[in-house]
Order: sequence, then structure tokens, then C-alpha cells
Amino acid sequence: MDTADRFRAAVERRDAAAFDELFTDDIRFYSPVKFTPFEGKPMVLGLFGVLLRTFEEFRYVGRTGGDVTTSADGTETPAEVLVFRATVRGKEIHGIDLLNFAPDGRIREFTVMVRPLSAVQVLSEAVLAGLVAEGLVPAPS
Repeated sequence: MDTADRFRAAVERRDAAAFDELFTDDIRFYSPVKFTPFEGKPMVLGLFGVLLRTFEEFRYVGRTGGDVTTSADGTETPAEVLVFRATVRGKEIHGIDLLNFAPDGRIREFTVMVRPLSAVQVLSEAVLAGLVAEGLVPAPS
């Protein structure tokens, strides 16, 4: 089972602890609602804990692979795209998870893209509330 399969299985089991061995220490998570990435394993693990509690009826519905140039240093790396559908606070979301892999096979960069805009807004509000509640980000002023 490769890293993408192990990641998908962890999401489907809602097993946040399984992500620890799948992410590099310097992982970068690119959100659809935040310009700068979330950086480092502790922050990204905390974010995934919030995401697992936020998404309802989450399911992967497709997968494709190839190579992608990373944002961190411009190197080309193996990558997988996992296509998903989910619900957040009654809004249907359609999106992709783009996983870029380090030479050792762990996930080095993670990018999420979602649609439609109304669902992105609901997702943003729900995730921000979860991050604030977990003490991972300050409350907005």
C-alpha cells in the first residue's frame, strides 16, 4: 500500500494519529482560503484533526497521479490527486487533495481545492472556529 492509499485509508477511518508517519516534519498545507500555507507537522496535524471533525459524509471518488513542481523549492516530485465529495453544515463540497511526495515517500506538500464558493465560505468559517477552539490560531479581532 503506497502513501496515498495509506492516507486515504486514514481519512476514511478518521484516524488522525495515522497522519504522523505520513507527513514530513516540514510539511506545507495550502488551504483554499488562506494565502500562506500552514507549515510544520504539529500545525498540519492539528489542522487535520479539525478537518476530520468538520467534514460530514466525506468520501473519495477518484484518483490520478503524475509529477508536480513543488512550491517550496521548485523541484519536480511524484504526486497524487484524490478527488472528494463531502458536506459541511449542509453544503455539498466537491474538491481535490493534491499530495506531493518527498523522496522517502512521505507527503511533503498538501494542497486542497474546493468548489463552489458558497461551500468554501462555510468550510472556511467552520475550520477557523475549530482552529481557534483548539488554540492553533488566535481568534479574529
